[in-house]
Amino acid sequence: MRMIKLFLFVFFGLGVMPCFAADSLFFEDEPIQDGLNVFEMSDTFAEIYEKLDGVKWGGKNINVAIESLEKLNPDAHIAATDDRVVLVWGDAIIANYPRPNPGDWNGFGEITTALVLKLRANDSLLHAASTSETYQLVVDSLMRGIDENGRYIYSRAAEINEDGRILTSVGLEGMRDERGNWRVTGVFKGAPADTAGIREGDLIVSIDGKNVADMSDAEMSAVMSGFNSGTSKLKILNPSGEQDVVLRRATIILADADIVHRSDPETGGILEIIVHKISDNTASIVNEALANYPDVSGIILDLRAATGDDERAAAKLAGLFIGQNPVMRIVETAKDEIEVVPGGDAVTDVPVVVLMSNMTRGTAEAIVAAFYENERGVLVGTPTAGNARIATRINLDNGGALELLNKSIKTGKGRTIDGRGIFPIVCLSNIRSVTQRNAFFLNVINNDFNSQDFNGKDDVDVDAVRRGCPVITSGSDEDAVAAAVAVKILTDLKVYNRLIAE
Repeated sequence: MRMIKLFLFVFFGLGVMPCFAADSLFFEDEPIQDGLNVFEMSDTFAEIYEKLDGVKWGGKNINVAIESLEKLNPDAHIAATDDRVVLVWGDAIIANYPRPNPGDWNGFGEITTALVLKLRANDSLLHAASTSETYQLVVDSLMRGIDENGRYIYSRAAEINEDGRILTSVGLEGMRDERGNWRVTGVFKGAPADTAGIREGDLIVSIDGKNVADMSDAEMSAVMSGFNSGTSKLKILNPSGEQDVVLRRATIILADADIVHRSDPETGGILEIIVHKISDNTASIVNEALANYPDVSGIILDLRAATGDDERAAAKLAGLFIGQNPVMRIVETAKDEIEVVPGGDAVTDVPVVVLMSNMTRGTAEAIVAAFYENERGVLVGTPTAGNARIATRINLDNGGALELLNKSIKTGKGRTIDGRGIFPIVCLSNIRSVTQRNAFFLNVINNDFNSQDFNGKDDVDVDAVRRGCPVITSGSDEDAVAAAVAVKILTDLKVYNRLIAE
């Protein structure tokens, strides 16, 4: 290394910015530092700052500040004045740079990269992060407090080149028996194991010629799943005898919605729709299910763990039940709201119970509100998250993207959801003990659900409502109570109509 560069690095180590390096913080003939291409990273950070600066945040004036980088580590503190950007680690100054002028995105990109290098030198976890993971961590720190769900989306090409981060699995669940063999307890539908004919109860005795009893749990885990594909040869023991199976891990795709039909010859039964994500695929799955089971007497729409950030997909799904009525309004600026209305008529008028919880988020909350405002379903459960926003995706030159939930959602009639949520008409969380459970089912028999409607009250104390209808701590209890209540409501039209009118 030339003496001048050694001189510069000594100054950097002391946290001093030498005046003759004003054009750039890095040397052109040393693009790779600590495994990172500093020029490419600086360009990407410059682009991120510039594009974040142009985002409309639902009418709010938001400042994305370089000081937020200190959130990468609790030992870091960044003091930024009009002239300098200083990084303090513990009690020591480890970086001191001139602050770029406003709008000098290249300057901010370079300083961000320089600060990241300093932080990596002191933080083992950050030091181990790949380039894509570093972008994710930095964007997370910049966005925290502004949009906690804002994120950097990996470039798929970079993702594969860096560390093959495409999660794969053979699609099995299981556990060891008393002899150390591995008993299959579940098979993912459509997964390689399912295609190969492996079934629940099968015993895996060896993998790639090695007895399972001699393999560690980590070795078993590596065979079953990982960040890239791989072939394994298994010896399976089942009632039909011994069987050799070849499995290759593949990407597992989970459905956005599941359908369960509880048949009843007299009434047509009840259709249970469990939604995981509000998407075009979900709308298609639900539409097909409604066509396949047109004679059901009731529908349970389970949105307790549903989320979504696509307003068009939400309109398609809600429109199957409410037709061409407003589903939501999207707030882009303080003055601009866009009304979202389905394009088609409803395909069913069957009674609906909508299950909801504190994990019902995003456009799923707007759908819950649409059922309420159109008197199309009874809301049952606990209050939704109050995290109702629409995503904006900003593509970056490096193949990655920024995903920002910067547009807030109101109900179709203009009521605020974000920060407030939607409240159930029937709260499930009063069933937490045997005594309360017995009292509850007595109330069910008497058609008294102690129902209350807080959604129409603008001045309601949101925190008080949430305290009065808290999250249920046991998932199995919630499932049992939700099913009992939903079935009772859907099989007694007098109860259903009274609750709709509530």
